[in-house]
Amino acid sequence: MVNLSTFIRWHAIRTPERVALTYEAESVTYSDLDQRIGRMAAFLRAKGVAENDVVAVFMKNSIAFLEIAFAVSHVGGIFLPINFRLARDEAEYILGDSKARLLIADEEYRGTVGGIAGIGIVFLDDAAQRDGRRVAGADGPVPALSVKQPGDLFRLMYTSGTTDRPKGVMHSYENFYWKSMSHVLAVGLSSEDRLLVVGPLYHVGAFDLPGIAVLWVGGRMHIERNFDPAKVLGAIERERLTCAWMAPVMLGMILAFEGKHKFDVGSFKWSIGGGEKTPEIRIRSFSEFFTSGRYIDGYGLTESCSGDTLMEPGMEIRKIGSPGRAVPHVEVEIRDEAGKTLPAGTVGEICLRGPKITKGYWNNPEKNAASFFGDWFRTGDVGYLDEDGFLYLTDRKKDMIITGGENVASSEVERVLYALPEVAEACVIGLPDERWGETVVALIVPKEGKSIDFAMVDRHCRAHLAGFKVPRRLILRDLLPRNPSGKILKRVLREEYGRG
Repeated sequence: MVNLSTFIRWHAIRTPERVALTYEAESVTYSDLDQRIGRMAAFLRAKGVAENDVVAVFMKNSIAFLEIAFAVSHVGGIFLPINFRLARDEAEYILGDSKARLLIADEEYRGTVGGIAGIGIVFLDDAAQRDGRRVAGADGPVPALSVKQPGDLFRLMYTSGTTDRPKGVMHSYENFYWKSMSHVLAVGLSSEDRLLVVGPLYHVGAFDLPGIAVLWVGGRMHIERNFDPAKVLGAIERERLTCAWMAPVMLGMILAFEGKHKFDVGSFKWSIGGGEKTPEIRIRSFSEFFTSGRYIDGYGLTESCSGDTLMEPGMEIRKIGSPGRAVPHVEVEIRDEAGKTLPAGTVGEICLRGPKITKGYWNNPEKNAASFFGDWFRTGDVGYLDEDGFLYLTDRKKDMIITGGENVASSEVERVLYALPEVAEACVIGLPDERWGETVVALIVPKEGKSIDFAMVDRHCRAHLAGFKVPRRLILRDLLPRNPSGKILKRVLREEYGRG
């Protein structure tokens, strides 16, 4: 049986007093976690959740987030974590497209998701976020463990893409378990590891890289609800944390934190990053501060449960600019537009194959057909492999902007901009930003006789988009450069404004 609850129960029986989770001042043993999952499973059953029903969460990091994830698996449902930074329109679309039966949200998001039609909604206060058993009705009989098979769906994750709406990536139990095996081998994960979870758990970085795989091997997760450099460093010292996934902006803020040398970080062995080309100075600064640790650059996608390539020890400077080689059970090839494999050093589309990679998108056969060359997944990213098999990224074919570790599809923002009656033409690009990696920039041609200013664009976008997708800069133009077929030349715009 591949139900996620099985490995928690295995540790609960053999090492019941071993700590599985820490969160603020609270510790949860494997025995406690097993009981909490059972009670949350009883709550889900009482709410009418049945086999293959979708259960969504709109939550920040907490113990309850993980209790719910495991409990949804326990009853045979499908887990749907939603980015809590999304606007109401975006969350409503995802809930409707996924046909979710139940939404569980933090109380602070009542104003965002409260009253969405067609779905049951439960709000968790601070006490319930710390212990899901405090949800009213979580005291019924614990249901039997649902028997799941490797190919069964355990999670949906909606990701930005080239269309104007996000797509539901399907993750099976097979994807999760092979992902876990790959990461255990690649980073040497063991029961002695104590993983810092400071990235948002709705994201594959926090949940999967290596995420709950540390519980699979009997280790510990320390959960931080929000990112704060001083709190993170304090947690590393206090809990003797050994490893983490952190978005580049997080790590940059820690390394820039003036008071960092007051903390003992000698227990820390490694941190996985990625999502941007890591400069050499960042790698050297990491090693100078975390003297017992190393920075592991990586490349991965939501579609692959993350972490498809990871940098190997001792190769960081020699292969600077590369996010490493393929992890076990993953193959990487570079292919041309016709699907032909290209030799080392030749630029083309990065394609992946392996058992941890999605079989496709939820209710989207057209996108599925376009996303594969046979059993090779087309990432939409452009790069090459060197003679040693190390990957190098050169461009993002999907026209994606990565800001603060979050993906922003320019087409999503453009769809919202075109709803402004003053806009004749609009396009969105990402430009380099020292803190966030990239910043979202809107370029607009106003309609004749109409005026547009930044405050107008900002107010309109914030009503329809998550804050991280809202343009931070507005550039007004008389026209936008286009190729002979009429397509806007974003590359030209990036080059023009990127120089400044």
